[in-house]
Amino acid sequence: MNLRTAGGSTDLTPLLTKWGQGNREALDRVLPLVYSELRKIAARQLRRENDGHALEPTDLVHALFVQLVDQRHATWNNRAQFFATTAQMMRRILVDHARARRAAKRGGSAVTVSLAALAAEPALHHTPVSDVLAIDAALERLAKHDADQARIVELRFFAGLSVEEVAHVMGVSARTVKREWRIAKAWLFREFQRAAPR
Repeated sequence: MNLRTAGGSTDLTPLLTKWGQGNREALDRVLPLVYSELRKIAARQLRRENDGHALEPTDLVHALFVQLVDQRHATWNNRAQFFATTAQMMRRILVDHARARRAAKRGGSAVTVSLAALAAEPALHHTPVSDVLAIDAALERLAKHDADQARIVELRFFAGLSVEEVAHVMGVSARTVKREWRIAKAWLFREFQRAAPR
């Protein structure tokens, strides 16, 4: 996904600004422009889950749209920031969905995702701890340790942004993102190894 051109040739930034100022017509124009890219992000996130998740990309995007419509005076700086924020909102929706499914199963198995996207070492592909709630909890712990690293993981893993796109969203160099991504992956790998059943 190229965040600078996603959604066609229409420049989203002025529409996002108007929407943030409370212009409902701007929102009505934004949603069709971003639907395709948001559906791609949703599909990428749901592909990491097991077959029993019961969510489709369209369901996830529609749940996101409900939350977006409720946004009052959000500050949308640009297209990249919009897609990064919506990816974070999708993460919250998935976590809430996983919690609800776990509660419905009375503590049964969690909705699982593949951590292959984080793999720096081949062993991480086989890490047994791989559920949405575990990832969310690990990211919360990482955020307390290093908020920027947690944001990078969220943007790379949940939004599927490239290193360059993450750098654009965060206002840092691609080299910084690559370095922090490596460190964050190593930290998460250790966390999941520690949590793995013996």
